[in-house]
Amino acid sequence: MAIGKAVLFLLVFSLPTWSSVYVHWSTSDVPPASSLGVNDIVFSLDGHISPLVTAARKRGYRVYVEVPLQQAKSAAEQGTKAGWTGIIVDTPENESREFDGLVAKLRSDYPKLRVLFLNRNGKQPGMRGSIVIKRGDVLEVSSPTAQPWIDTNLALVKVEQRSRQPQVPLFTSTWADQAQQKGATVDDYSLAVAEADAFHADLLLQVDEHLQQGLTKHDANAWALWSEVRPLLKFSPDAADAALQPAANVAVIVDNFDASDEVLNLLGRHNIPYQIFLPADLKTAELKGFNVAVVLAKPDGETAERLNRLAASGATVVVVDAHGSYPWQSSQSTRVNEHTTSYASGNGKVLEFSEPVTDPETFAQDVRRLVGKQNALLRLWNGLTTLAVPYQDRSGTMKLLEFVNYAGDPVRLQVQVKGSFASVRYETPEHGCCQSLEPVSHDGFTEFVVPDVRVTGRVHLEAK
Repeated sequence: MAIGKAVLFLLVFSLPTWSSVYVHWSTSDVPPASSLGVNDIVFSLDGHISPLVTAARKRGYRVYVEVPLQQAKSAAEQGTKAGWTGIIVDTPENESREFDGLVAKLRSDYPKLRVLFLNRNGKQPGMRGSIVIKRGDVLEVSSPTAQPWIDTNLALVKVEQRSRQPQVPLFTSTWADQAQQKGATVDDYSLAVAEADAFHADLLLQVDEHLQQGLTKHDANAWALWSEVRPLLKFSPDAADAALQPAANVAVIVDNFDASDEVLNLLGRHNIPYQIFLPADLKTAELKGFNVAVVLAKPDGETAERLNRLAASGATVVVVDAHGSYPWQSSQSTRVNEHTTSYASGNGKVLEFSEPVTDPETFAQDVRRLVGKQNALLRLWNGLTTLAVPYQDRSGTMKLLEFVNYAGDPVRLQVQVKGSFASVRYETPEHGCCQSLEPVSHDGFTEFVVPDVRVTGRVHLEAK
């Protein structure tokens, strides 16, 4: 991943920041956009693309064409002449400066055509009974437990938000059951759309061919299924909300962007708001406001000095798989256990773990304890199946909470957020905006009850 990519993209391209759902379509007919409830349709590039594009545009769609990297330039030229809205380029597994330069040149040479990246590594969101744990280079699958494990795309979106600026993350996933010819369910589609909305990302929604055919043939069962998905499609955050930034008080420093890392997944799963950095970022990034920094990369001398200063200011720095000589090691040390040593540093401390993370579940719980109750940005009760994602304005005031419930059954949540709020309003796809909730403030926190989260919901916060 090229370090200068974010700066390069910022100079050459700017995109809207609210979430969109792009529907991938493969059959020769398509319902009107007004019936389907989406405006953006995506076709795969082939020799018969022109009639599909013409028909879709007549039915009210903005048309995008998905193309492999090798055909991106010729497709951009074809699309500009044919009036496509844009092309969607599959991101290669191993990106390079050449790839960055090609995309930048496409955007420069074809300014009227939107050129978007697509991350195809999304998971099918849902719940499962086990977790994959990485021990060195070996993946181990745990036995099912009473704890509901969730497959979520939050880590992928956070990685994309950091590495793909300023493009809104665009991802897709395929349905696991399609290989068994079962097709996707209402819950499958609803959860996929709900995640994109809550994570403020864009989604390329794969509509299976059986459902496509049913919708174009006016099949009652197909339209009954889609009518349950449509309210989710309209639930995207508005422009003002989408311009908010994710709130976080845990920094995670990584060597490379790997959304499959179970440490990232479990931090999100435990509703610990975090932000991702590369080691190079620490030479310029402002780390004020972070209570804990988790270092999963080997720090060089300058990075270690910055981390030591962060600890001295009152933060807790956790250095994983630490082997080397660092500035904090000249301070008083305490042996915590066989693999952990604590070093005092000003008003904070540095914890050195001599091993990689082998149990991400326990590690995430440890990080939550290190953050502490007084610094926790949010806490959920009765939320084992629910993710909550907080957003703040430029002043750092929390303004929004997005919820995704993976259980399939409605849940009632008790929520505590850091800060004092005079107004708490709840918005849902089913009932619109907004139901007023009763806030109770004490000791710098506000508590309230969210009465019913079926798949997703959104809380608007107004400070006192």
